Amino acid sequence: MVCRATRGDCHAPQDTLIAPAPAPAPAPAPTAPRRTPAAAQRVDLYAGIHKALRLFMGDTLARVGRLDAEDADERVATLAQVDELLVQCRSHVDKENLYVHPAIEARCAGASGDIAAEHAGHLEAIAALEADVMALRALPTAAAAFRLYRRLARFVAENLAHMDVEETALNAALWAAYSDAELADVHHRILAAIDAQEMTRVLRWMVPALTPAERAGMLSAMPPAVRDGALAVVRPHLDDRAWAKLAHALGLPPVPGLVTI
Repeated sequence: MVCRATRGDCHAPQDTLIAPAPAPAPAPAPTAPRRTPAAAQRVDLYAGIHKALRLFMGDTLARVGRLDAEDADERVATLAQVDELLVQCRSHVDKENLYVHPAIEARCAGASGDIAAEHAGHLEAIAALEADVMALRALPTAAAAFRLYRRLARFVAENLAHMDVEETALNAALWAAYSDAELADVHHRILAAIDAQEMTRVLRWMVPALTPAERAGMLSAMPPAVRDGALAVVRPHLDDRAWAKLAHALGLPPVPGLVTI
């Protein structure tokens, strides 16, 4: 069941909100992302990370699809990226289960039930993909590579549909029941649970997946030292045009050391 009621119909007493956590430590990410003007600039817990996952999934699927299983170096690099994708997908499911779904259920009981069930299926699919990766490493054949590719393609397809439901139906429930300040608090709790290794991985895929305006908004909100580290992570993954737009928006020279007049 998805809550499509108005704020008054879906809103529960304040004490049903998940208990406040201690102030989170600074994390290399901005304030909670916001939707486009068409969505009245509401805080969106899904938009940025889902863009990152779509890019990560699509790129990884393409690499597996063109993999030469007999090329050891190519096989090692491709399977390492599959490993990273599966680690990130499992972490994403865990964080939604731990932070987002309790917030939904606290004020709109039952709204996240179907999606939670799909999460259980995703974890099973991740385990099956990990087994396929192990099999391909143990016996690198074209047939094993194609088996991994087909299973990964199904996983990606299911996740694309799943994320669309979250961004529409579950966002509607969240926006009906919570203020932007409360949603930003949930977002900050999620950030506080992300370690440095995961944050680096998220930034690597999220920043290239964002629009130029979204990139500039994210990075300009970071403290300078944190931003410099984030820029070092993402620079190799932005083409020259994208980098020039970002550098201009942040007031940085497009080439390190260049002095603009």
